Amino acid sequence: MTEIEQQIHDLEQEIIRKKTALYELKRNVLHFAIPDYDLTDRNGDQIKLSSLFGDKNQMILVHNMGASCPYCTLWADGFKGIYRYLEDVAAFVVSTPDPPHKLDEFARSRQWQFTAVSTISCSLKKDLGFQLPDGSYYPGVSTLFKDDEGTIWHVAKAFFGPGDDFCAVWYFLDLLKIPVPDWIPAYNL
Repeated sequence: MTEIEQQIHDLEQEIIRKKTALYELKRNVLHFAIPDYDLTDRNGDQIKLSSLFGDKNQMILVHNMGASCPYCTLWADGFKGIYRYLEDVAAFVVSTPDPPHKLDEFARSRQWQFTAVSTISCSLKKDLGFQLPDGSYYPGVSTLFKDDEGTIWHVAKAFFGPGDDFCAVWYFLDLLKIPVPDWIPAYNL
């Protein structure tokens, strides 16, 4: 192994250790109970957050900004291949502020088969820190836990952004000879 290859290896191992420590800290942040929000499914029907857990007591809840965001579309398109693996251990739900008819139309156009709901009629995104004071949204993920009494607890959260751990595309782009720091995902609306 060359000196630079050893430096790369050592740095990668350090990053893995730091990420492990970061996620441990996130899991140990004080959990807080959240309401059993009334969400809206793709058909326009009201659905309780608690019912989305199915037979699981954990949930991965993605906070998507909606059809107008090419980055959120990139992340959600990436979930198509992994959501069933995630559902082995936790419910997996993508939430969007789009109205149900727009959510359904967009999800169909992208061939999303994972559970997707609209938060248009509730304050879930605001309460969990994914709606900004100006009313705009920020993408990310929350993990939730439902205890034996049915109380839903917010466990941890992370924000999405270019270069994050939730989209493999960034890592491929990082390995290219010529950096593309201003790249924006392109898709047809």
